[in-house]
Amino acid sequence: MADSQDVRRNLPGVDRLLERPEFRKLRDLVSVPLQSRIIREEIESARKRIEQGGAAPGENQIASHATDRIESFLNSRPHRVINCTGVILHTGLGRASLSESAIEAIVESAGYCDLELDMDSGQRGDRQAHVESLLCWLTGAEAALMVNNNAAALFLVLNALASGKEVIVSRGQLIEIGGSFRLPDIMSRAGAKLVEVGTTNRTRITDFESAISNKTVMLLRAYPSNYRIDGFSESVGIKELAEVAHKNNVLCVDDLGGGLLWDWAKLGLPEEPHVAQSLADGADLVLVSGDKVLGGPQAGIILGRADVVKKLKKSPLARVLRPGKLEVAALAATLTSFLHPSRPAQEIPTWRMFTESLETTRARAELLKSKLAAKSNWQILELRDSPAQAGSGTLPATPLPSIALVCLPENTTAARWSKKLRQTQIPIVSVVQDELVFLNLRTVADSEVELLATQVLQSLE
Repeated sequence: MADSQDVRRNLPGVDRLLERPEFRKLRDLVSVPLQSRIIREEIESARKRIEQGGAAPGENQIASHATDRIESFLNSRPHRVINCTGVILHTGLGRASLSESAIEAIVESAGYCDLELDMDSGQRGDRQAHVESLLCWLTGAEAALMVNNNAAALFLVLNALASGKEVIVSRGQLIEIGGSFRLPDIMSRAGAKLVEVGTTNRTRITDFESAISNKTVMLLRAYPSNYRIDGFSESVGIKELAEVAHKNNVLCVDDLGGGLLWDWAKLGLPEEPHVAQSLADGADLVLVSGDKVLGGPQAGIILGRADVVKKLKKSPLARVLRPGKLEVAALAATLTSFLHPSRPAQEIPTWRMFTESLETTRARAELLKSKLAAKSNWQILELRDSPAQAGSGTLPATPLPSIALVCLPENTTAARWSKKLRQTQIPIVSVVQDELVFLNLRTVADSEVELLATQVLQSLE
């Protein structure tokens, strides 16, 4: 014990470490008290390791650990990565990649902006006026409301319109999505009473009709975005559901989730339920996300009847869940791209990835391969067909054709190299499959190919 006590006495003091050059350089960025606290914690950690029989760290090691922690604080924010996974709406990577106009709108509104000021009258205005107008024009809705995300939209609708009342849902739509979001739990927290009808694979309109009581206020369709029930199955369309709802003087709400405003089948994509059709079929409210197929910022969007949306706007929760100015600006800019059917695929990265031809993806992959071929000794460097995915519950059963550069340098493994790719200056997120690294080029922009090649070569150093 005496020996360990002597070793502990040899640990450097806080004041001594603070005078080292690496800490003095950081004083304009991190205060001396905070530096002192971090250093003190590192010294205490070293003392405990010694007491447990570990080796005593040197002064340089303690200083290095402390400066690493300070640097981590200085870099505590999301950082850019290059998405080579082939998953277009990758939740772990921030879902939709914003358009240039959305990014410009965020930058412009980051300072003072006319968020809630009417420039003609000089009076306070509505922060969502521009967004609501665009949404109504694009979908045919009478009114619209934007909140934080689609889960918040559903919670607001249930709490403001169905608290203490019954909401009827098909048993096959009692979904759970990422982050353990369960529809029954959300409904319970919102104060609504869930009434399940039908079976997991088959629900008929008569199931809804027989379940309606004097306590029923809403028939809800929760679109099962993360999965599909095939084979011996039956479900109720929103048109039928709306007819029964209105005959019984209750609301019909369609939680579509995805964010598709109008039919995209004309672009060669599979048919998916969309807002304009749902409203035309009689839904009183339709709920969608802003950061999925819409290709905008995280947001929940509620569209539908003006009188019903007005009730939602008056709820105290609407204030709790309202979006910030950056999200409002980004969504408004994103929506302007939908004013012409050809613009989304040209201007919104998500739509470009959904719609571009396989030949375009292949050309991008060939270019990347040509930039890497002569720069290293490769175990394998070849192009392969490798399907991409929409991600985030969109088109769960529909792979998108794509091309990947399958690669692996000599004298390493796929796991080790994929880790090195994630540790480059601009991290590259790849896929390891069959002990090889796949760089899927559908989720890489043309403007990123040169940067991607540079970062790959950096990982080889």
